[in-house]
Amino acid sequence: MGCLGTHLRGLETTATYDPAMQEFVLNSPTVSSIKWWPGGLGKTTNHAIVLAQLYTQGNCHGLHTFIVPIRDMDTHVPLPGIVVGDIGPKFGFSEVDNGYLKLENVRIPRDNMLMKYAKVEPDGTYLKPPSAKLTYGTMVFMRSLIVGKSAQVLSKSCTIAIRYSSVRHQSEIRPGEPEPQILDYQTQQYKLFPLLAMAYAFTFVGQYMSQTYHRISGDINQGDFSELPELHALSAGLKAFTTWATNSAIEVCRMSCGGHGYSRSSALPDIYVNFTPTCTYEGENTVMMLQTARFLVKSYQQAKAGQQLSGIVSYLNEPKHQRLQPQPVAARPTVVDINDLASLVEVYKQRAATLVDLAAKSIQQELQLRKSQEDAWNNSAVDLVRATDAHCHYVVVKLFTDKLGEVGDTAIHSVMSTLALLYALNGIKNNSGDFLQAGLLNVPQVLQVSVRVKELLSQLRPNAVALVDAFDHHDRKLNSVLGRYDGNVYENLFEWARRSPLNSTEVHESFHKYLKPLRSKL
Repeated sequence: MGCLGTHLRGLETTATYDPAMQEFVLNSPTVSSIKWWPGGLGKTTNHAIVLAQLYTQGNCHGLHTFIVPIRDMDTHVPLPGIVVGDIGPKFGFSEVDNGYLKLENVRIPRDNMLMKYAKVEPDGTYLKPPSAKLTYGTMVFMRSLIVGKSAQVLSKSCTIAIRYSSVRHQSEIRPGEPEPQILDYQTQQYKLFPLLAMAYAFTFVGQYMSQTYHRISGDINQGDFSELPELHALSAGLKAFTTWATNSAIEVCRMSCGGHGYSRSSALPDIYVNFTPTCTYEGENTVMMLQTARFLVKSYQQAKAGQQLSGIVSYLNEPKHQRLQPQPVAARPTVVDINDLASLVEVYKQRAATLVDLAAKSIQQELQLRKSQEDAWNNSAVDLVRATDAHCHYVVVKLFTDKLGEVGDTAIHSVMSTLALLYALNGIKNNSGDFLQAGLLNVPQVLQVSVRVKELLSQLRPNAVALVDAFDHHDRKLNSVLGRYDGNVYENLFEWARRSPLNSTEVHESFHKYLKPLRSKL
């Protein structure tokens, strides 16, 4: 009963310091608009970590964090001024009782403010933190974890669908021959192998985010906050990018299993229901994309002003004349080699630079029309989200390619390079308009990309099952009849079905309760 909830609607909550009592007075306006992250339990938690607007000495200092007791530790009854409860059934997370909360003149001691960086002195004097982004440290950590979670969930879904596709036989490719594994059909490979490549890509991105977070956290502890803004922007963008892609991919994997994918025995329905909330918790994805876009536009403006950027956005310093340009259709070979990962990384980088440039210019054009800064931003929001998507896509392709440099085994390097190439080329195929519009590829090259993608599918086919086995998801964790390691799907599918509660009796109780009495009357 001592767990902590997190109250996120800080913009609507105030914490006003009373120096005479050395206490904060917390208020929130309405009970209906305040909800908690799933860590906050509406019926069982005793404390909440509350984000609230800090007021002291008549000034507002923005969002700060407070520990607020909400229930009596002995009786578990809500404390005076606390309105708290469960928000009701949700899409997934049925075992977590997310709560609502309202605060009415709730007083807490001054020491209940988390004051590692920002501080309020006993007399009410405010000492600001070294970086405003420190308020979001926990959110950055959680978003970084979600990127890794996306990789894990996607790899599970691919494992189930690809294993089942190697067990399931259906129809004929050639008349008179045995029914092939459905994984031998190009259409099945076309659905699943790009997702397999994406699972590996996201795995490496998740590892990178974890390592980067801990490295920058160490720098922060030493007083170096220089990389915190980029970490905040990158974690927000990649959280949205990976969860959106994974959410769609789970459903593709489910449908790839045919009718059996609809059954909970496949585990895919439960995976989908439990993962989908990641697209909205720890920040709704469109809002996350726009947060990253704000950082990109600011970096773009700094580059235009002559400032040398560092880190992942340093590409914005490159002048336009350095960007790749395809040669005329008749010219061969082209500058862009679609079989060379280094060349493809460069293409993705220039696509990102182009879309950031277009988004920033859209804002400038809106401002020239005498729009307010807020209206200019809103009227350019679609372009800003596209720019962030392209930036994140570039980051993923680059990190996947960089990871190949750590692979020493020649055979493994060959297979991993094929996966990386498939991920990069499939992204070009699905976003060809961006690359054509930016002048980075020409039409023959885009057509060549589609052909090359199909060639890569057949190259990956012999290693597909081994590649999902390499994720090392134990059957107990996978909890999928279709994705069993031993491939004994149908025997176990029948046993799973027999355990259905409706099969506990040979004749359903409704017959005895309703039909049998009705027959006797007739």
